[in-house]
Amino acid sequence: MTTHSERLAELGITLPAVAAPVAAYVPAVKTGNQVWTSGQLPFVAGELPATGKVGLEVTAEDAADYARTAALNALAAVDALVGLDKITRVLKIVGFVSSAEGFTGQPAVINGASNLIGEIFGEAGAHARSAVGVAELPLGAPVEVELVVEVSE
Repeated sequence: MTTHSERLAELGITLPAVAAPVAAYVPAVKTGNQVWTSGQLPFVAGELPATGKVGLEVTAEDAADYARTAALNALAAVDALVGLDKITRVLKIVGFVSSAEGFTGQPAVINGASNLIGEIFGEAGAHARSAVGVAELPLGAPVEVELVVEVSE
């Protein structure tokens, strides 16, 4: 059986370094057999690739790519805490989209995160999800993603 780390390598994906918190929190917390991540922004090398509202300054297609990046950052937080290969199931993704007035494509944006999780984890990546439009996100980020995963002991 292929491990999650091996699957990442097959996909040509390298997890980034864990993004430094921008306020008073930790990137991830383990309780029992679950790990909950803090909301992760789409940082690349410590910088946001774009800022602004989706449907105005940021296209939905670009925002989906940023949701994918934010999900990778969340996986990096899980990996740093317990190790990626301990994930047995992805339980939930919560995605926030900084939305222009009238923008209703939040589900398509957060598909960027969901599709990545499916590529990596297969059936174990089938998850519950929320895709929420918000007025603003920290630092002007267009998206933010949280993960809840089940892990082996």
